Amino acid sequence: MAGIYIHVPFCKTRCIYCDFYTRTDMSPKHKYVSAVCREIELRRDYISNEIVKTIYFGGGTPSQLSYGDFQRIFDTIRANFTVASDAEITMEANPDDLDAKYIETLRGLPFNRLSIGIQSFDDNELKFLKRRHSAERAIDAVSLCKSSGYNNISIDLMYGLPNQTMDIWQRNLEQAINLDVQHISSYHLIYEQGTRLYRLFRLGDVKPVDEDLSVQMFSTMIDSLSDAGFQHYEISNFARNGLYSKHNSSYWLGEKYLGLGPAAHSFDGQNRAWNIASISKYVEGIGQGSPAIETEYLDKNTGYNDFILTGMRTMWGVNLVVLENRFGTSMKDYCMKNVRKYINQGFVTNNDNVLKLTREGIFISDGIMSDLMWV
Repeated sequence: MAGIYIHVPFCKTRCIYCDFYTRTDMSPKHKYVSAVCREIELRRDYISNEIVKTIYFGGGTPSQLSYGDFQRIFDTIRANFTVASDAEITMEANPDDLDAKYIETLRGLPFNRLSIGIQSFDDNELKFLKRRHSAERAIDAVSLCKSSGYNNISIDLMYGLPNQTMDIWQRNLEQAINLDVQHISSYHLIYEQGTRLYRLFRLGDVKPVDEDLSVQMFSTMIDSLSDAGFQHYEISNFARNGLYSKHNSSYWLGEKYLGLGPAAHSFDGQNRAWNIASISKYVEGIGQGSPAIETEYLDKNTGYNDFILTGMRTMWGVNLVVLENRFGTSMKDYCMKNVRKYINQGFVTNNDNVLKLTREGIFISDGIMSDLMWV
């Protein structure tokens, strides 16, 4: 089984914190769609004829594509791959795009999961982030999607924003829970170089949230969502009724995936690859039948580090038997030597040869994973 990711690099406006490859100029959209369809044909063998179990349109803002755009891409995927009958097919969307007319259009396409980028239910925070929707619009968008028959909806939230208080964060969590969605992804605001947010930080116009408050927000999120029936299955992800993101889980479980579109990443089970982060150069390369792709060939050490990093983030943990079979006894012994102190301190468990973070361990997960890395 494998996945397909399609990066849609178009946005109406650019959010203050975003460091993904996106453009607000929509004029190359037709050429982009044609290039994605051609890339599907050129790279059909990348995942070795495995059945496709997930398709994910991310961005950028995939909800900037039309019915015809999506239909062309889906038709090309079906012509070149075997897609599982129960495949999870996700589209990321901005709440502002999800009006009744657009949702009706989506119902004619094979999407069975929506990931809605809400980020906050506080209008002042949304304005600061340069989001183009209001809190009311976000709530209405989720309601419209549910009434249209979508029963696998994820929303994104952000915490640790400048001037964000615990009261604001608790109200955001309460509203998210009241929406009765199946999945919530929540990420701490990061000041990425090259973003407008980072420039404001360097100028002293914004100040990051206090670290103690940040930890308190994360702890409150875990408690609130757990009490509401969500399972904390990955550091930043929570799901009800076992409706995990199958696509994102495939990344964490080391499964193959093909990334299409400019800046999209791929993994063939052995090595990583990524497309050039330029629409014009991407389209040009595809047109010449030679996609502009860079490849990172993973040696055993890098593969081990990936295995640790992805596994320890999830509730499935790191299977020591698999680790030893894949990377050898010396690396398993290295892992156990370095993790032992965390097991003794109650930050990691080792049950049935599977290492997992405890609740306490989640709060220092970066340090734990760093110590388990092969250097």
